[in-house]
Amino acid sequence: MSGAAFKAARDFLFAHGHDYPTVHRDFRWPVLDNFNWALDWFDAELATGAGANREALGITGDGAASRTFAELSASSNQLANGLRALGVKRGERILLMLGNVVPLWETMLAAMKLGAVVIPATTLLTASDLKDRFERGRVRHLIANAGDAAKFDGLDATVTRIAVGPAPAGWVAYDSLLTASPRFQPDGPTRAGDPMLLYFTSGTTAKPKLVLHSHQSYPAGHLITMYWLGARPGDRHLNISSPGWAKHAYSCFFAPWNAGATVCIVNQPRFHAAAMLDAIVANNVTTLCAPPTVWRMFIQEDLKAWQTSLREVLSAGEPINPEVIEQVEKLWGKTIREGYGQTETTIQVGCFPGEKVKPGSMGQEAPGYRIQLLDAADKETAEGELGILLDRPPTGLMQGYQQDDGSFAALGRHAYRTGDVAMRDRDGYFTYVGRADDVFKASDYRISPFELESALIEHAAVAEAAVVPAPDTLRMAVPKAFLALAPGAEPSRETALGIFQHIRQRLAPFKRVRRIEFYELPKTISGKIRRVELRQIEEKRFATGRREPAEFREEDFPELT
Repeated sequence: MSGAAFKAARDFLFAHGHDYPTVHRDFRWPVLDNFNWALDWFDAELATGAGANREALGITGDGAASRTFAELSASSNQLANGLRALGVKRGERILLMLGNVVPLWETMLAAMKLGAVVIPATTLLTASDLKDRFERGRVRHLIANAGDAAKFDGLDATVTRIAVGPAPAGWVAYDSLLTASPRFQPDGPTRAGDPMLLYFTSGTTAKPKLVLHSHQSYPAGHLITMYWLGARPGDRHLNISSPGWAKHAYSCFFAPWNAGATVCIVNQPRFHAAAMLDAIVANNVTTLCAPPTVWRMFIQEDLKAWQTSLREVLSAGEPINPEVIEQVEKLWGKTIREGYGQTETTIQVGCFPGEKVKPGSMGQEAPGYRIQLLDAADKETAEGELGILLDRPPTGLMQGYQQDDGSFAALGRHAYRTGDVAMRDRDGYFTYVGRADDVFKASDYRISPFELESALIEHAAVAEAAVVPAPDTLRMAVPKAFLALAPGAEPSRETALGIFQHIRQRLAPFKRVRRIEFYELPKTISGKIRRVELRQIEEKRFATGRREPAEFREEDFPELT
């Protein structure tokens, strides 16, 4: 019955795809008891009947391949049987460190069928990162590319090692596991609340946290992500995201396959905007989700030169600047819809199909979620930290954070706090202000880095910006921008002057950026800017009285007065 409840919730969203008020009012999470998405949805619905031979996964570029739903169902059964023969048991943890290759999707499905817990990991992890994941993640099994095998030298020797590609000594060849039977019999029912995924967060300010999701929180929770994408059966969906992060599960796995759409993957040795646009055309992509960094690179190209099949264009991962939305609308005639979610959740806030997009706003409350803006005392405010109310917890919320002893901390009684600050207008639209620890005061005015960064990247010379407080003896702190320049722009005094003049035309005096520095922005391995690192740099410089040659200050320019 759980499979039927899941399908009914999905069909309700399809029936009201462009009617957000109805969906927001009437959507109910499916009530799930025993539920295994890989068996009860992927195998039972997508891989059977008329749609079984439709393309489920299409990879172009490195590792090019195509698989139907029926083929992935059979190969994941073979893998599940092969893993079981190796000793993989229900509840045991598998570290999965692969790029965008077919074995990644096969492993995700096979692990679900077995009831094993997957720890997704990016191939960019260092040896120390992997040691931390082995220890805190309590890893029992490992699947990785043979070329990355050396990264695991010296780590727990009892862990089963499986290599995609020529297997080194002590490793099992992945392909040898695909010789098992294509028929799979589970060892018992999977409870909807059983653990399924253990994610390490990207850690922009501290050591990564461990986030646990169940067999219902991501599979069913991403019904709302499917609704936000606007994905439909037969669509060809491309999400530009790296494996190992929650966004990959959002939009390269659960949401498109909840819809019965094809997951399109374009592998590039290094991201190249024009080549990606060529691939979007060649692969007849109908729905596209990309992070703001990619959209900023796209608008450096002549978008009019690419005639696409796109129906929906979306952005997530970090806030997208209004200037980027306006440029895409101007050049392509399509409006980027933004979505806000976290590793800990599914889509919480978004610009949903059929609804007005307000540039600068990340949209409205997601169906199935109840969100308030909270002050330090959990009282609702007009501007405050985003909090998901727990009196009616959404299905898409994590089970909790793993503690050092392996237990999971309770989420609290009132609300789960996201750590992000936002404002909400009278129409229910949320505007992102910043991470709670990124918002700062300058001359006693509260400053949102994102607002200033959005104004900065409107300047043609600026590709990316990060605003942080710079300590100041008079004002306590002043806004400073670290800037990555667009191709062809020079880190010169003339460029700095032009940026200061640009800012003066767009921001009130109390918000103005008073200092800028041309700088390579530090980022997490998931691509998020580490503003905490920039703040620390400024504090050290202030303590020593040091000033860098690439820094420019308002007072350096008499022509501004």
